[in-house]
Amino acid sequence: MKIHVNGIDLFYEKTGNGGQPLILTHGNGENHKIFDKTVDLLSEKFCVYAIDTRGHGNSSKVNTYNYQDIAADCVEFIRLLELEKPVFYGFSDGGIAGIIIASQHPDLLSRLIVSGANVTPHGLKLKWRILFGIMYLFTRSKKIKMMITQPNISNNELQKIKIPALVLAGQKDMIKKTHTENIAAQIPNGKLKIIKGENHSSYVVHSDKLFAVIEDFIS
Repeated sequence: MKIHVNGIDLFYEKTGNGGQPLILTHGNGENHKIFDKTVDLLSEKFCVYAIDTRGHGNSSKVNTYNYQDIAADCVEFIRLLELEKPVFYGFSDGGIAGIIIASQHPDLLSRLIVSGANVTPHGLKLKWRILFGIMYLFTRSKKIKMMITQPNISNNELQKIKIPALVLAGQKDMIKKTHTENIAAQIPNGKLKIIKGENHSSYVVHSDKLFAVIEDFIS
């Protein structure tokens, strides 16, 4: 399905008819299909909305990429569909958008869950910043440019998040562990979980491992 938000068409799939609304947002260069195995399990208890963010999947193409725009699209999505206090889950770039939403709209969501999110480009481990920088030099990809220049979310902004928040990362994540720890520590109702043996995406993309983590936190 598609819905018009902020001048673009946002594609999403709705799964499950009952239960609390739960929004899923993917990472850079991906689409909602990364959650295929998780959605099947979550839809038994929640009404799941898996979104293709702007410029990804079946959503409208765009000329520029900003985390603020992705967040604004999700806010408008929630309002247009009149979703009452949804849970928001975001992976990587989707997690960054979730942090922005929760800090700028403190009463919109009921809970926030993020995986492998960073609040500044320096939250990425050095080897990944170098790799993405080289990739940008060769490709001039606007999606990669967003990753190496954004976001710039302060501790003060993190402290504005009042809802319960679960901050996840893999033990072998591309995000620095100290960076992830700081995000969780700055959120007043933040909880940290480092998942042993996993990397940035292994427990999220085409995996059912995420289901138990989400269900446990919400319940």
